[in-house]
Amino acid sequence: MDRVRDVLANWPYPPDGGWTADDLDLLPEDGPNGELDLFKRVELVDGALILMSPQRLFHETVLANLRASLRAQAPDTLTAVSQMDIKLGPRQRPCPDVVVVNRAATSDMGRTAFEPADVHLAIEVVSPESDHRDHHVKPRIYAEAGIEHLWIVEEERGQPVIHTYELDRAIGFYQGTGIHREELSVEAPFPIDIRFTDLLA
Repeated sequence: MDRVRDVLANWPYPPDGGWTADDLDLLPEDGPNGELDLFKRVELVDGALILMSPQRLFHETVLANLRASLRAQAPDTLTAVSQMDIKLGPRQRPCPDVVVVNRAATSDMGRTAFEPADVHLAIEVVSPESDHRDHHVKPRIYAEAGIEHLWIVEEERGQPVIHTYELDRAIGFYQGTGIHREELSVEAPFPIDIRFTDLLA
């Protein structure tokens, strides 16, 4: 019988060997000292366990409406899901706000993470506590994993602004393809048209 790794045996210190992507499946929802929902929203970036702060209403509203809009426009082979991890490697398991993935990868309702080969677009909605990760750290690890498209959503005077990027494989990093206000119209990863008034509805 396989021994189950006790990831919280030395909490708040990392388990033996440090945190791994697979460890996130072993975390309970509540903390070891009874902290409610402590591990409800957690990701692993560069081997560091990151507990995410509560979402603001702007974040939740834009996230939900982006997912709905992408689902409605996606071809039959793709779909959009929110707050699902991508297992990029042993020490990388980020949780984008929205991802567009191969529909076939969603057939397993028990899965907790996608493989990078299934991901066509990762979207991060920036919050004050995630600003550095969303602009600098996550683009690096998404590019290293070969994820073709990245959107970063900012709040500007209460309105969403979407920065779109495409992976340039020659340099191994993203090149900006546009800054979108009021509406977005792109052809990749599939034809998408979004009016930003719908994102705050």
